[in-house]
Amino acid sequence: MAKLIEYMVNNGKINMETDSEILESAIKNKEREPIIRFYGWSPKCVSLGRNQTFDHININYCSKNKIDIVKRVTGGRGLLHDDEVTYSFICPIDFLQAGESVIKSYKEISSAIIEGFKNIDITLEIGNSKKRNASFDYCMLLSTGADLSYNEKKLIGSAQYRKNNYILQHGSILFSYNQELIEKIFNEKTSSETIISINEINQRLKRQDIIEAMKKGFKDYFSIVYY
Repeated sequence: MAKLIEYMVNNGKINMETDSEILESAIKNKEREPIIRFYGWSPKCVSLGRNQTFDHININYCSKNKIDIVKRVTGGRGLLHDDEVTYSFICPIDFLQAGESVIKSYKEISSAIIEGFKNIDITLEIGNSKKRNASFDYCMLLSTGADLSYNEKKLIGSAQYRKNNYILQHGSILFSYNQELIEKIFNEKTSSETIISINEINQRLKRQDIIEAMKKGFKDYFSIVYY
């Protein structure tokens, strides 16, 4: 049966260490079913992909405003974690129908999320690999096959890491975003033409609504039973 870790809020260091520890435990114990976790961030935190440098981040601004900076084990570009729900999905590669393929595994996990969001009347689409500007360092300004969009605007950005035939995929679901804050941290302009948040789609939705929809999506799509 799949293990479900309910929503809790921690700082960035603990959140990233927890995802890595769950992955290591799954490998050690040879887990055959997925482990699904939901979490939030406090204080605000910038996470950088495993191969990113700190060069494009306004470190002094983050320090003065008590915004943490952490590195992720997954790839991808920088992201500000603030008003959001984050998910992580850990499973053996062979749990998925096409787990050997990075692209297809993203689509498979994303398909479960798409199914879940149908329960709250939000229709999502898998992103495309077209880059609006190759110089962007802020993750949500780019839409790829790893991401999910609403009306062609990015809502969920995900990243993946693989080790010993296991997959860790985690992703950020925006409840709202502070455009001015993002621009000060990443030193680049953002646009409402490329990003959208849950609050912009439906202000009545709460975090728990999103979490319950995601749980159901994973449960129904993968035919899993939680314990």
